[in-house]
Amino acid sequence: MAGAVEARLAELGLTLPDVVPPLASYQPAVRSGVYVYTSGQLPMVEGRLAVTGKVGAEVTPDEAKELARTCALNALAAVKSVAGDLDRIARVVKVVGFVASASDFTGQPAVINGASELLGAVLGDKGVHARSAVGVAVLPLDAPVEIEVQVELVED
Repeated sequence: MAGAVEARLAELGLTLPDVVPPLASYQPAVRSGVYVYTSGQLPMVEGRLAVTGKVGAEVTPDEAKELARTCALNALAAVKSVAGDLDRIARVVKVVGFVASASDFTGQPAVINGASELLGAVLGDKGVHARSAVGVAVLPLDAPVEIEVQVELVED
């Protein structure tokens, strides 16, 4: 039976995806004590990127913001894979967002808001977090956005 967090996802019309398989030699998420650290999550849907390119060139900021939401959903799936249940999340501690940016694009924070807003909508106050939004030259597979999430779990 789905817990409260997954019920909230359903209320928002969202489904928790399968964990995106690693593209190289790493795990999608690892747990250390009460913390779960996700690897960088790309906006993969059903095993592929819907959009590639640089934000501010081939990809609009609005498209990139939606892709950041997808990354956050993938991060939640990765967290669940090691935590067992999203209801065990005590809080999201930090989000790090990377935006493959055209040389003159400076709207990285607005793009990463897509991930932050999704986490807030799904987790409420537990989704409020510290954050970095960084512009980079290129991301794996020419993805426009990549998100890492760190969460604290309720102690066992």
